[in-house]
Amino acid sequence: MARSKKQWRKRRKSASSTSSELAVIPIAPLTVSEESDRNSLERKVERAFYEAGMALMELRDRRLYRSTHNTFEEYCRDRFDYTRRRPYQLIEAAQIYDNLIEKCAKFLHIRASHLGSPQVLDMPVLPTKEGQVQPLSQLERESQPLAWETAVEEAGGKVPTGRIVKNVVRRIKDETSAPVPFRVGEVCQIMAKDNPELRGKSGCWCIVSEVYEFSCLVSTWNSEYLLRPENLKSLRYSTDECKQMENLGVRMTELYETGKLDEAALWVLNGLAKLKTPYLTLLESKLLALLELEYLTNGSDNLNYPPDFEFLQVDR
Repeated sequence: MARSKKQWRKRRKSASSTSSELAVIPIAPLTVSEESDRNSLERKVERAFYEAGMALMELRDRRLYRSTHNTFEEYCRDRFDYTRRRPYQLIEAAQIYDNLIEKCAKFLHIRASHLGSPQVLDMPVLPTKEGQVQPLSQLERESQPLAWETAVEEAGGKVPTGRIVKNVVRRIKDETSAPVPFRVGEVCQIMAKDNPELRGKSGCWCIVSEVYEFSCLVSTWNSEYLLRPENLKSLRYSTDECKQMENLGVRMTELYETGKLDEAALWVLNGLAKLKTPYLTLLESKLLALLELEYLTNGSDNLNYPPDFEFLQVDR
């Protein structure tokens, strides 16, 4: 039997009244402990990209992937389904975040004074998403904090959107833009400057493997880095000399990836990593050949030794 419109209206009114009654039921406030937990969990969510980048950096630097994979890129592809560039993007985002933490605090008193109260700000406003950080990778490390602070001001003192950060970066780049001056296969010298990732790498040679709009992916004998042009200096080698250095890098990497090198072997390779010429001296060539004889498992018949290389009998 069909209900009348009056009955339906009465039922809806009753339901609405019930909902209103439910809506005013008081909700227990968070305890001090719960409030602390909430803040802690929110910070973890906000820093997810940072934690991922720092974890990837440690996995790479300590070569914790070596039990299952030969290279860091293969490991990231199989374990996390990352493209070749993705882990380096996360590592770079984490480094930028660290840079902001370190340098943005000095701007606090300026912003607080601008807002009219020295008590307004007690900690810097930091990124909560990777998309807010990535645009800053187009700038030199020295310019990143100021660009971020400018974006924060344009957002009214709040965390700026990625679009705001991009616009600020674009304005800065319009004033100082210059194309990446390197080519794939070029041999460069690493200039560490204030990049903490490059500690101990200053003066080492590397080979440019990929060129992007604002950075280069470079390979050394034991790692890869995504670097900005200011961290690289071309050694101006000829095409043939670049190929010679590339072959040398392959030989050094093969030794490194055995995972068996002792301190003396690493000392030799670290020395070769800072070559100032596109060729080996006779002594350097002998030392490298001796390491290959000692560590490589594919036999010594296929190795290219110097003409006057003398095989040494080592007592075991």
